[in-house]
Amino acid sequence: MNSPAAGAPGPGSADSPGGATYVPDPNRWKALAVCLLAGFITLLDISIVNVGLPSIRAGLKAPESDIQWVLSGYALALGLLLVPAGRIGDARGRRQMFMLGLSLFAVASALCGAAQSSGWLVFARFFQGLAGGILTPQVSALIQQMFRGAERGRAFGYFGTVIGLSTAVGPVLGGVIIQVFGVEHGWRWIFFVNLPVCLVALVLARFLLPGPESAARPCARDLDPVGIVLLGAGVALLLIPLVEAQQWKGAGKWLLLPAAAVFLLLFVRWERRHARTAEPLVDMGLFTLRSYALGSLIMLFYFAGFTSIFFVFTLYLQVGLGYSALQAGLAITPFALGSAVAAAFSGRFVHRYGRALVVAGLLAVAAGLGGVVLAVYMVPGQAAGWAVALPLLLAGLGGGSVISPNQTLTLAEVPPARGGSAGGVLQTGQRIGSATGIAVAGSVFFSSLAAGGKGQDWAAAFRHSLGISVVLVGLALVVAVIDLRARRTDPQEETAGAGDAPGRGGDARG
Repeated sequence: MNSPAAGAPGPGSADSPGGATYVPDPNRWKALAVCLLAGFITLLDISIVNVGLPSIRAGLKAPESDIQWVLSGYALALGLLLVPAGRIGDARGRRQMFMLGLSLFAVASALCGAAQSSGWLVFARFFQGLAGGILTPQVSALIQQMFRGAERGRAFGYFGTVIGLSTAVGPVLGGVIIQVFGVEHGWRWIFFVNLPVCLVALVLARFLLPGPESAARPCARDLDPVGIVLLGAGVALLLIPLVEAQQWKGAGKWLLLPAAAVFLLLFVRWERRHARTAEPLVDMGLFTLRSYALGSLIMLFYFAGFTSIFFVFTLYLQVGLGYSALQAGLAITPFALGSAVAAAFSGRFVHRYGRALVVAGLLAVAAGLGGVVLAVYMVPGQAAGWAVALPLLLAGLGGGSVISPNQTLTLAEVPPARGGSAGGVLQTGQRIGSATGIAVAGSVFFSSLAAGGKGQDWAAAFRHSLGISVVLVGLALVVAVIDLRARRTDPQEETAGAGDAPGRGGDARG
């Protein structure tokens, strides 16, 4: 059947737990603004730190390994808590978890800004990642809870806009802050800027976010502590050798990958067994939904490709070409602005075009990155930042048509009761993709530099690493085309997939 009209799914639909008729929350758009504000600062803290790394290194006299962990420790901690925090939010109340995560994020930001050593900063960033892991899945779950149909697509479109804006504002704001406060201590204010935003968001969240949908308080068994431990161990063992690829010399680190596979296999088997008698951490039935399984794979490959761009681009500009933090931030801006503009409109069109919109976006990203490779080859010197502006803009416009539409399509058939854990699994895949992409592209980048000896060719190293990003985005494109062709053989699913969950009996289990 076609998806119900926006805002009014029929009784018993997947968007109406327990068969109750959906009644729109009159404060849902104000509540969305609170969610987007919190999402903005957690995402800002990723992009703003990139341009601050040379300043942090100078201010704390930090070794390269600690600088790497400032980025990777945050990603690792975030990835560890996304799924369990999403599940606990589903069970105990998303507003409560949202406010807890936001409070901890403020404390962690203060600790980051006050760091007296690189080890202190690495610890504080890990703590900040844990707080972000608690907060982030509540945002997508609250959107699932508060919106239906075409409204949900627009809400995720606004979320995509925030992703683009945070990416755009972060590098420039970081460059301005460092320019104003100086290289030695300017990086501290990169973290302190979070504090007033967190305070405002906390006050608004208390009055505007919806409370728990159910008064039930599941027991510890329903929160699946065994599943949390198995998944946490598996993800940690998988991410550590990837993020430590440059610092941990020798092949011993790769022995953790088979161990990770064992823990993840045990996790899958445990979840299937646990689901027979209690609520699982992850409903494995979600992956019997093609929209969810393939959408998650698209995000894994896409984040592996596009996240690594900024890591190597910042190194190329600031270390290779001698750009200041502000100049590097401005050079990255075309991608972020393009992403923000496209995201603002893509949420409105995903209901109409479905997966075809994602395919078109991925094509634009691949073409734009290919243009960047060509531009750096043609203009390898100081003018490279200007030469890549137009292809970066094209890649950004494509990227803004990928993230929020794909998230809408991926979660379309997921019942709101599973929204937090489903969103957590999806975003854990994104973090794994990011860590993998940075590890692979970084390895190619540094290997290429080392091969040049004393006459290091930074432009060539950047082009080679960017080629890896193009390949990863290409893999995401292949998966998207497979899903598009499958949908077109089933017109009923193509129509429903872009809107509300089409009657699957209110459950995602296969």
